[in-house]
Amino acid sequence: MYYVGIDIGSTASKVVVLDDSKKEIILKKVMPTGWSSVETSKNIEEWLNSNGIDAENRKVVATGYGRVSVPFSDKVVTEITCHAKGANFFEDKDMTIIDIGGQDTKAISYKNSMVEDFIMNDKCSAGTGKFLEVMANRLGVDLNEMFELAKKGNDIKISSMCTVFAETEIISLIGKGTPKEDIACGVVNSIANKVKTLVNRLPKSDYYFLTGGFSGNDYMVDKLSKLLSATVDTNEDARFAGAIGAAVLAK
Repeated sequence: MYYVGIDIGSTASKVVVLDDSKKEIILKKVMPTGWSSVETSKNIEEWLNSNGIDAENRKVVATGYGRVSVPFSDKVVTEITCHAKGANFFEDKDMTIIDIGGQDTKAISYKNSMVEDFIMNDKCSAGTGKFLEVMANRLGVDLNEMFELAKKGNDIKISSMCTVFAETEIISLIGKGTPKEDIACGVVNSIANKVKTLVNRLPKSDYYFLTGGFSGNDYMVDKLSKLLSATVDTNEDARFAGAIGAAVLAK
């Protein structure tokens, strides 16, 4: 039997297949979610079937923004629970999980193998991947280039709390001739500070684990470590944490 976790996020969809021991990732895949979660789920099912993971030998749990759009799932589970279980897959300890997603940012307090508390920023895109995407487009760079620029820049304060107003602020900075590196540094640090504010609404933790699309970025990991004055750890597969947690729960 194979255990499949499907995390259909607002920007990207992740799929993980675990073996029967629940300890080894057999297959993994990431793809753009696109405009239709239903279409994405169909593509995922075709991919699973093509790899021999068919309805007869699999258990499926779906999570994420589009979890209700997976008709072949055996169960749907919230991303809070799945990200917690996914982080626990990498590190079996008490921790606070930070997930910077495309449309929201989550902080999850995980203790004694259970979700103790959580908090989300889902009212505004500031402090999320969407914020960075909008600002990168305005600077004419992709996300990886944005972080590379930020490493070379001097921090400038982006005062606006709203993505729309922040974009206007950046247009003004560009008009003044502010170096692109400095603007990128200010944008990335703005996200990190918003994440810090969110995380600090939960009890203090000695250990933090970063999941989501930014988990593979050393600059973001180091910045959060400094802001939180604590260890912020991650894993090369941490962007799959939601899907991994769903696969663990499928077991």
